[in-house]
Amino acid sequence: MRTIADLVRSRLRDVPDFPTPGVVFKDYTPLLADGPALGEVVRDIATRYAGAVDVVVGIEARGFILAAAVAYELGIGMVPIRKAGKLPGETLSTSYSLEYGTAEIEVHTDAFVPGQRVLVLDDVLATGGTAAAACELVERAGALIAGVDVILELTFLEGRSRLPGRAVHAMLTL
Repeated sequence: MRTIADLVRSRLRDVPDFPTPGVVFKDYTPLLADGPALGEVVRDIATRYAGAVDVVVGIEARGFILAAAVAYELGIGMVPIRKAGKLPGETLSTSYSLEYGTAEIEVHTDAFVPGQRVLVLDDVLATGGTAAAACELVERAGALIAGVDVILELTFLEGRSRLPGRAVHAMLTL
């Protein structure tokens, strides 16, 4: 019987020197293009968090896809965390470092009800900067982090160390 890790591994592709020279980008769009495989991934995540979360956060841009599907499967809402300047209205923002530069993300100030349990979803956990920044925004907005879930964790970059005390799950670790 094939594991979810085997499924994910079989649907990833490496893109060398993207977005900058020396970086090997782990692309999960082949997984997204395979309907049955995507369904297995979504059901795996939804089963793990059913009844334990009130809303799902997706981090721009690839995290949106997965978060929307999981939120739908769970029958709950999805909140986007976007790159700076992309959300209308009042926002909270934070800057962070990632493996090949710096970035800034934002969330609407009214995106969460205080005390809501939030699942943060993204495609890859690398250095942990993006996930840590997303968790910071969620908590600044008054919600609670119920978990951080990713398709792939690049353990050699030690991103999990930037998420102390958080429940982190990766379908595949390399």
